Amino acid sequence: MRQIADFHIHSKYSRACSKHLTLANIDKTCRIKGVNIIGTGDFTYPDWIKNIQNELEEIGNSGLYKHKQSNDDKVKFILTVEVALIYKKFDKCRRVHIVAHAPNIEAVAGFNKRLDKNYNIRSDGRPILGMSIEDFCRLCFSVHPKFLIYPAHIWTPWFAIFGSKSGFDNWEDAFGEYSDKIFAYETGLSSDPEMNWRLSALDKLTFLSNSDAHSLPNIAREANVFEMDSVSYDAIYNIIKNKKINSKNYLDYTIEFYPEEGMYHYDGHRACNISFAPKETKKHKGICPKCKKPLVIGVDYQVEELADRKVGRKPKGSPGFIKLIELDKIIAQALGIKSRSAKKVLAEYNNLISRAGTEMEILLDKPLDELKNVTTKRIIEGIRRVRAGELTVIPGYDGEYGKIEIFKNKQKKMF
Repeated sequence: MRQIADFHIHSKYSRACSKHLTLANIDKTCRIKGVNIIGTGDFTYPDWIKNIQNELEEIGNSGLYKHKQSNDDKVKFILTVEVALIYKKFDKCRRVHIVAHAPNIEAVAGFNKRLDKNYNIRSDGRPILGMSIEDFCRLCFSVHPKFLIYPAHIWTPWFAIFGSKSGFDNWEDAFGEYSDKIFAYETGLSSDPEMNWRLSALDKLTFLSNSDAHSLPNIAREANVFEMDSVSYDAIYNIIKNKKINSKNYLDYTIEFYPEEGMYHYDGHRACNISFAPKETKKHKGICPKCKKPLVIGVDYQVEELADRKVGRKPKGSPGFIKLIELDKIIAQALGIKSRSAKKVLAEYNNLISRAGTEMEILLDKPLDELKNVTTKRIIEGIRRVRAGELTVIPGYDGEYGKIEIFKNKQKKMF
């Protein structure tokens, strides 16, 4: 049974996140998109955990939850949070984002009670904690041994274990005595599995891809596709811990953002409009040619620095991956409209969903011939090109998202 899961999202209580990120809206959006398992995000925030306790109910003793107003459990919530850890180690300030999954509400309550004694969990849905990774792991595991912990977006410059600005150069330095109790890592929007395969130290770990959504439309822009004979927290935990349990329970593949579209793929200076590939950065010795200040070193460069393999080698037993672009973005480009939230785009999106299935079914499964009587030839061609990877990509850098062109300028009058 296929289960599409997005573990890392945020609530309306996180800084710079949409006020529409309520549990009811998340449930509704997942049904439209075809997401089966969704992270709650932000479970340390007092008001959000109250929402979770009031609006969700456990599905049996599975450790997963459904919305009380829904008539089924097609959308299952898993208790998750992202924390920002800021501390000093090896005489350097470390700023690292970590994702944690909790096995049940009771574990969250116990964890929050202990965290609240010494840290501020009331100012932001993604709390900033002055504690080390090891201290965070120690606290989680002392509350419940089946907390699942892994580093978020591991390569981004500012807040990641391998980030160029405040990260580490190896896994053991980051996690210390807990290195063998961390079973996964999150690729992040600016890297894909193929880039991560270049670092052999990651082979033993399960790679996960999540949206880190700050708004409803971004849910499942990255996701994980599991095959499971039964769905529970323990089943998810065991698959991630063991990489594969048996022929009926495993992570099949991940759905990836084009890493070039991520806002930290290349190096550069946004203020100076400077974007460099790693070779250009090295040519300029890491200095911006305009302002003469150090460039913000991106993910592609950092992977190249730490890699011990060439591109293209897939580790044995590793899941596969596919790259997608969200359906509303495809529609917007096909219609020649800049905004994915424009009325015409949303109208056509709703038309497709109502007549052809969920967004994931349309992007992943639907034979294109079946869409001929549903939407325009240009939108169908856009879906085909995304599936085939026939795109033009301009990499992002220094906090600026990259750009993907499905239809080049000279093709605008086709169809």
